[in-house]
Amino acid sequence: MRKKWNEKSYYSFDYYLKERFHEKVYKVSLNAGLTCPNRDGTIGNNGCIFCSEGGSGDFAASSALSITNQITMGIKLVSKKYTGSKFIAYFQAYTNTYGPVDYLRKIFYEAIENENIVALSIATRPDCLSDEILELLDGLNKIKPVFVELGLQTIHEKTSIYIRRGYPLSTFEKAVNDLHLLGIETIVHTILGLPFEGRKEVLSTIGYLAKLPVSGIKLQLLHVLKNTDLLIDYESKKFDTLSFEEYCNLVVDCIERLPENIVIHRLTGDAPKNLLVAPMWSSDKRRCLNRINQLFKERETWQGKLI
Repeated sequence: MRKKWNEKSYYSFDYYLKERFHEKVYKVSLNAGLTCPNRDGTIGNNGCIFCSEGGSGDFAASSALSITNQITMGIKLVSKKYTGSKFIAYFQAYTNTYGPVDYLRKIFYEAIENENIVALSIATRPDCLSDEILELLDGLNKIKPVFVELGLQTIHEKTSIYIRRGYPLSTFEKAVNDLHLLGIETIVHTILGLPFEGRKEVLSTIGYLAKLPVSGIKLQLLHVLKNTDLLIDYESKKFDTLSFEEYCNLVVDCIERLPENIVIHRLTGDAPKNLLVAPMWSSDKRRCLNRINQLFKERETWQGKLI
């Protein structure tokens, strides 16, 4: 029987934040105006096969604004539903350690020194963590907590080539260990429902992560978006997306195979409704979250009857 965190059968990010900061904390999505080695020709030109033009930062502010102004604007938007004063500066769009160190130092310190910011969350690639970048992150982490989010998606080489990830698994593993040695919390992005991967492949990725010193995981449903190369293969019927029940059951299977102290930062993910092509059921996020919680209760009841 799994431990309970505020009636949930998994250690949610929301619960973790309340434990650490003693109140609810919201993220403010920021845009540093950076690109990605998988877009500027260093590795590739079109990004990962599923990636939209916004580079996973479709909900971030405009990079034309200063970091301070983006934070102010983000807080104003969030304040419609939240009256607290603690926020995480979330550098979300594209690869947020892919730039000159002096520029990164400027924007990260501008964010971390803001009185309303209690932590930084930096989304990046494991092949964009040079010694200089690691030194910068180490210094920031000594001021306020820094979370580094790494996009792994899968451990399977065949799939990683298909999605055009652009780096080997060994690079990811080195990044995780380097960050761990510095005491920086690492959050890993995985995608469930990737073409040509079934339950077995997904769970082997989760089993691999369960043995690494990662502090959190984001479980992301594969979204097929407009203006992506993935859409071409989807419309050619080369693969199909997961059904509602398939996905919800797979999420529970994944969490049950992770150590209980790993924080679950995401259970499904959002896609811009104007870009989403499939699966359309994913636009009802609340229904998905409720079903996942229900499945946990059903399994616990079943396990209790066996004891």
